[in-house]
This record gives sequence, structure tokens and C-alpha cells, in this order.
Amino acid sequence: MSDETPLTTPFTARTTAAEILDGVDLTGRRMIVTGGASGIGVETVRALAGAGAEVTVATRNPAGADELVAEFAGPGPGVVRAAALDLADLASVDAFIEGWDGPLHALVANAGIMAIPTRQLTPQGWELQLGTNYLGHFALARGLHDSLRAAGSARVVVVSSGAHRREPFDFDDPQFARQPYDPWSAYGRSKTADVLLAVGIARRWAADGIVANALNPGFINTNLQRHMTEETLRSFGVLDEAGNRIDLPYYKTPAQGAATTVLLAASPLLEGITGRYFTDNQETEVVAGGPEATHGVAAHALDPANADRLWAYAEQTLTSR
Repeated sequence: MSDETPLTTPFTARTTAAEILDGVDLTGRRMIVTGGASGIGVETVRALAGAGAEVTVATRNPAGADELVAEFAGPGPGVVRAAALDLADLASVDAFIEGWDGPLHALVANAGIMAIPTRQLTPQGWELQLGTNYLGHFALARGLHDSLRAAGSARVVVVSSGAHRREPFDFDDPQFARQPYDPWSAYGRSKTADVLLAVGIARRWAADGIVANALNPGFINTNLQRHMTEETLRSFGVLDEAGNRIDLPYYKTPAQGAATTVLLAASPLLEGITGRYFTDNQETEVVAGGPEATHGVAAHALDPANADRLWAYAEQTLTSR
């Protein structure tokens, strides 16, 4: 946890990803965006490639990125490619790492799943949300460490959620093996783990020129909500009686939702900043967390002891395969 004054930027919650990079030249930078074929991932890729970066969309279905790849196939500085990656399958993560060659300037851990209604496990025995949102990204970052170091100055960006505030990581029963499974608790814990991933990287890889930060993109209507029932969506006020999605006043467009990700991945304003948490393009205050917390980052998600303990737990899974 940093004792420094929270970083502020001239941007707002309504700034778009493209506006974040206005005047920024990313030519020659190589970046990976997991889950970059849908939702805010698309706008993240579009903004980075639009500024000149070579962006690889890492996704379970590479064909889903065909239109995005074609968008940047013509003349222009940016390039978009797609490659297969299933974060829930560590064999797939290994294959992706094996296929990567050369330096990597930014790894954007954007992909995720939310509120899986029943307890499901990955091949390694991890609860599916934790295995996908955290362990897959941990394995990916760890496997690409040398490529990040080779860039000389690299960034890891982890997309978390405000849901982390309600759920500290449960080291006693992380996979819901003994307690009743709850889809929202599982999601919240996976998002706490995501913040702890950024903290863990910040604590270990700074000497290699690698920084890492986490963020909450805000409320955006995307395919992430696909596992939520119509009843749940209506209770949240985002579905009308006819089944149509409703954008509430505080909801962002996907382009606005991708802005904080792009800020952390490529803005010169974030040079050298590491181990922090951002919302609406600003570093957020540290709060106690719990059911009543509605803003900020929970102290349990920035705790260095938690980050170290989770890192060791994940490493044990990878080395015991």
C-alpha cells in the first residue's frame, strides 16, 4: 500500500479510451489484451491500436476478433492480431506463452467471468471464477515475465471490480469446498485476488522495469452479465419488463469503461506508478471494505501480506502440475 498522495489526472469518468491517448504515440509498443474481442476489451484494443500499438487479442474464440483485426488491416500505424487463450485451462495458457516471442510492453488482464450460478471447477480444482479471473492471469503474467522485462519498461494492468470491497480473500476455503457456494461471493473474492495480483507484481518485479496496477472500470452493460438471470437484472434496474437493457444514468459506454484500463496501460501520466488501484481515471482512496463500502479500494485488497500469501498459493498450484 502506498503512503503517497493519490494520483490525480485531468480526465473524468466520462472520458473515452481514445481521448486518454490523444496525442500519445504507441508505435513500436507490443501489447496483449485478454478478452479483447468483446465488451470493454474491444474498446481497449481499439484505443491502443489507434495510437499505433501492435495489439494481440487473447481470447477463447479468436474468430470473434475478426472484425477488429480487419479494422486495422489497412494503412495505419496500429496492428491487431488474435490468438487463442482459455484462462480456465492452464494448458491453453502454456500454449499461448510458448507462442509469444519478443518483448511485451503491456499485458492487460481484462478477461473475466461473473456470477457463475453453480460451483464449477477448473482442471486444477479451482473454483471457476477464481481460476479464470485470477489464476489464469497469474500464470500468464508469470510465464511472460521475461518478455515484460525485455521491454525495458512494461506495464501489467488488472481489471478488477468494486465487488472486491465486500469480499476479502478466503484463504481457509478459497474453492468453496466446505462452505455453500455463492456466485457473488465467489466473484468478489476473485476480484480481490485480481487486485492482490497487481500488488504482488509490484512487490516483485519493480527492479525488472515492470509496474502493475488494478482498476474498477465502473458500470457498463456488456456480455459479462450473461450469467445473470432476468430477475437479477431487473432487481438491479437494468432490464425493463420487455427484456430490454436499460443504461442507468451512472452507467458508462464501453469506450468510457475502457478509459481507466488504457490510462494504466499506456498514458505517460502513469509512468513509474505501481501497486495502486484506480477508478474513473483517478487513484482511489483506501477504505475498510465490507457490505457498507460503496467506493474506494478495500484495505484487504492492497495488503502486502495477503498478496504474498496468495502468490505462494498460486505458485504451488503451478509447480505441482
